[in-house]
Amino acid sequence: MQKKLKKRVYLDYGILVPYLVLSVLGIIMVYSASSTALSSKGLNPADSAIKQALFFILGIIAIITIYKLKTKVFKKPAMIYFLVWVMVLLLVLTKFTPLGVRGGGADGWIKFAGITLQPVEFIKIILIWYLAYIFSMKQELIGSDFRKAMKKPVFYVALLIFGVLIQPDTGGAVILILITMTMVFASGINYYYTILGLGAGVLGSAVLIEFINLTGAHLFPKRFQYVYQRFRTFSNPFVDSLGDGHQMVNSYYAMSNGGWFGRGIGNSIQKKGFLSAAQTDFMFSIILEELGLIVGLIILGLLIFLILRIFIVGIRSKDAFNSMMCIGIAGLLLIQTFINIGGITGIIPLTGVTFPFLSQGGSSLITLSIGIGLALNISAEERKLKYEEAVEAFYLAQQELKEETEKTLEEDD
Repeated sequence: MQKKLKKRVYLDYGILVPYLVLSVLGIIMVYSASSTALSSKGLNPADSAIKQALFFILGIIAIITIYKLKTKVFKKPAMIYFLVWVMVLLLVLTKFTPLGVRGGGADGWIKFAGITLQPVEFIKIILIWYLAYIFSMKQELIGSDFRKAMKKPVFYVALLIFGVLIQPDTGGAVILILITMTMVFASGINYYYTILGLGAGVLGSAVLIEFINLTGAHLFPKRFQYVYQRFRTFSNPFVDSLGDGHQMVNSYYAMSNGGWFGRGIGNSIQKKGFLSAAQTDFMFSIILEELGLIVGLIILGLLIFLILRIFIVGIRSKDAFNSMMCIGIAGLLLIQTFINIGGITGIIPLTGVTFPFLSQGGSSLITLSIGIGLALNISAEERKLKYEEAVEAFYLAQQELKEETEKTLEEDD
């Protein structure tokens, strides 16, 4: 008789361990990057690190809670649509009510009962969740009539992206667009649309960048002026090293200071007032300065391993919802990593996107923890299914062997 194993037996340590290592390292680096600035203001130097640690604990609680649930719970349409509309409501409250908190040129935060949240971070995982459900329910229609399959989802996706864009949070909107593209390409559409979409995306981005450079800032609404300034300085920030290029220039200095082995943890020069967003947008620059290029590459390697592990779980999944969910989560981590690294190295304009797990940000850490919890749950379900199939096959083989043995004995008699 088949023995029922507890769910913890199926725990995927290839996902859990990298998450824990990166998150704990993030707490240490948040302390290192923020302690000097906090001390200069007469505040507790460990204040930011303590907050990050508390959010990490909340993230662990979220993972445990999600892991204990059955995956069918996450496929209930009423709950999914409820969460989508909650996100829309949060965007409205953030933009049009006194609850909204402005920062970095955008009304991107909402403060309620002493707690500050960034709705766009939660929208990322809700969008993945919603699209995973929609695409898993419309597998046959996607292959035959993709435009009809996308008729209803387009409204909700556009609503969320537009709500983020008017904050205005262009970095968040770009991530949501890229997540949507990733999910669409993985949904089973004709490869022709995939090639066409990728080509249009690359060409459109190149044309947009050149158009912005040629036309200047006067075509931009006042609230989007900061976008033009970032485009203007990203290719050569040294032309305005004391103005709009200040952050980029000091990011370069930080990475250069670190060399191969770093200056040592806590010994960053650039965090001492030169990089105002040292513990958030430019956390990886500080890591390279203090820990060096070799450790930086190891950290990137660990993150890439985590992304690939989640992606492989999605590829191997026999359930469409599970597959789309894991591909979306892996895509989110990859997109956010590329945009952050690309921004601080000057490959693409700065967008204010944080580095996964390491940068300070409670909303981001909790959102990514929810994603990790979902990936762990899906991986456990797939492992359980594989184990049960193997056990069933074993018992069937035993039964067939027994029947053949009995038949042989009867013939011998």
